[in-house]
Amino acid sequence: MTVSQQVFLRDAMRRLNLTRDIFAVRIGVKRRALDTWLLPEGSQEFRAMPEVVNRFVTEIVENEGLLQKYAQSAQSGPLRDRIAADGKHQLLSVDQFTRESVEELFRIADQMQPIARRQKVSRVLEGAVLGNLFFEASTRTRVSFGAAFCRLGGSVCDTTGFTFSSMAKGESIYDTSRVMSGYVDAMVIRHPEKGSVAEFAQATNIPVVNGGDGPGEHPSQALLDLYTILTEFSRLGKLLDGAHIALVGDLKYGRTVHSLIKLLALYRGLKFTLISPRGLEMPQYILEQTGKHGHVIQQTNSLEEGLVGADVIYATRVQKERFSAEDLEGYTPDFQVNKAIIDKCCGPDVIVMHPLPRDSREGANDLSVDLNHDSRLAIFRQTDNGIPVRMAIFAVLLGVESLVQHSLRDVTWSPPSHIGPDDSVFHGMD
Repeated sequence: MTVSQQVFLRDAMRRLNLTRDIFAVRIGVKRRALDTWLLPEGSQEFRAMPEVVNRFVTEIVENEGLLQKYAQSAQSGPLRDRIAADGKHQLLSVDQFTRESVEELFRIADQMQPIARRQKVSRVLEGAVLGNLFFEASTRTRVSFGAAFCRLGGSVCDTTGFTFSSMAKGESIYDTSRVMSGYVDAMVIRHPEKGSVAEFAQATNIPVVNGGDGPGEHPSQALLDLYTILTEFSRLGKLLDGAHIALVGDLKYGRTVHSLIKLLALYRGLKFTLISPRGLEMPQYILEQTGKHGHVIQQTNSLEEGLVGADVIYATRVQKERFSAEDLEGYTPDFQVNKAIIDKCCGPDVIVMHPLPRDSREGANDLSVDLNHDSRLAIFRQTDNGIPVRMAIFAVLLGVESLVQHSLRDVTWSPPSHIGPDDSVFHGMD
């Protein structure tokens, strides 16, 4: 770079006609990071811009087509209209998102953090009722959605299990959805059949969120997973562009990884290592969709080989409920992510994630409990992030995201400084 970093970035923002906030979003960095790059080089707070950012911005300003694309106004209508599914304000698939819209959702999630951390309260959804329709077993997803809605001032009606629903009497998905729409203002639906949530959405005009449709997708989980990765990387001073992501376990039936890899593919220059037992590989259509973005995709049946150099390890449990016992052959202790193999193959900054629940019973070969007190294990920070992300989803779909900041007031009770016994080291992390 022949000119100073400050001059280079200011010239790029001028040519793109973007504010600092929007420019930071467009290049996929935190505003606070951009501010340190824009300081004079002699300043005590000055930080050198990562080479990957330098190459990205240079590519934009030197290519007329990219320059026009990135110079377009970021305000092209409400976010809920830009992520709408078939013209409706519903969240059915991560395919509804672009990199820009997902990062806009995350900025709203950042605004929800004081509420999620029990520091502030808001009543912007006071009077609204959520229908939590879970026709498949769930604890954390169902409670997380319910808690997110309640923390914005709404109330929740739950139904759990297929046998306890009218569908067990032969009622159609259409009838169930239309009837529930007369009772509630939004629905979260989990169903064991792929594509079923889209059927629910066709029968109503109220917001519908896909809480997991069999082996299909789990968009809110993928969004909170991506939010966690970006938050952890920000703490470590790393960028997602150019990162090495290892996905481990049941990649055939694990709907969380199906949604997550499609969201991650919106970023630049990633390396994906897909590690699974034979017969549980990632579906071909997802590989083809991810490959269109030019990422490196490596498939292996060796955990030790695949984890070398990984920035993120995302482990999944075997989805035993979705296939027959004979398919379990080959899922051995060799696929268990534990402290020994991470110490051997990865660096001190690796992030270990899991969508939960994990099977902690002996012989299950799921993510090992010997990582429970390891700071690299992010699974509980990951679940905590589900609240602000799902709050952001509800706020956007119900059109109240702009009201949240003005509605905040202090809590009246005394919340703990940190939730879990191992969280104190991360207390206050943005």
